[in-house]
Amino acid sequence: MKIIARIHTDFPEKFGIPRQSNLIPSLKGRIVFEPEWRTADAVKGLEGFNYIWLLWHFDNTERKNFSATVTPPRLGGNTHVGVFATRSPFRPNNIGLSSVKLEEIVYTENGPELIVSGADLKDNTGIYDIKPYLPYTDCHPDATDGFAGKVKDYELNVAFPEDLLSVYPPDRRDAVIEILKEDPRPAYHEDPLRKYGVSFAGFDVHFTVCDGTLTVFEVVPL
Repeated sequence: MKIIARIHTDFPEKFGIPRQSNLIPSLKGRIVFEPEWRTADAVKGLEGFNYIWLLWHFDNTERKNFSATVTPPRLGGNTHVGVFATRSPFRPNNIGLSSVKLEEIVYTENGPELIVSGADLKDNTGIYDIKPYLPYTDCHPDATDGFAGKVKDYELNVAFPEDLLSVYPPDRRDAVIEILKEDPRPAYHEDPLRKYGVSFAGFDVHFTVCDGTLTVFEVVPL
C-alpha cells in the first residue's frame, strides 16, 4: 500500500496521545497529501461530510512473533485479552483506524489540505486512505462496548498552575488539560514519587500522580 498523505499534529511522540479518536475534540490536525494525490479533484464532494475515516500506519509496532493476546493499559496492564478484541497497535498488520471531524478543506498552491479535529495520531503519521463517515450505516446505537465500557469514564483530576499553563496559547490550553485527564501513564502506575513527561505543542509537561490527582510541576520547551 502507498502512503497518500501525512497528518501534522501537536504530538511529536507516541506517549500522551489519546487512546481513541474524538476523546478530545479540541485536538487539531492538518492532513497534507503526497505529491501524487495533490489534486482538488480527489476531494471533490468531501465538503458535504463532516466526519471522515482515516486508515493509517502505526509506527514502530512490528513484532517478530505474532502474539494472540495483549494487555490493555485501561485494564491495568495485567489482564490478557485477544488482540482482535482490542485496538492495540501491536497487530499482525500495523494499520490504524480513526474517525475524525472534518473541520475544513483548505485549497493551497500545493493542493488541498484537510483540517480535522479529534485526531489521535502522532505528527507526520502516514495515511493510507480517507473515506467519508456515513451515519446511516456507520452508526450503531445498539452496539455493546464489552470490557471497554467499564473504564471509559475513568479520568484524573488535574492541577495545572496558571503560571505554567499560560506558556501555551489559549487555543491549546483546554487540549493539554484534557490529555492529562485521560491519564497518559502506562498501565496505571501508582508510584506518587515517579515523574512523567508528555510532549505536546512544543513543550514537555512534567507531572506526578497521587490519589487520583495529576499535578503539573514543570513545563519546558522541547
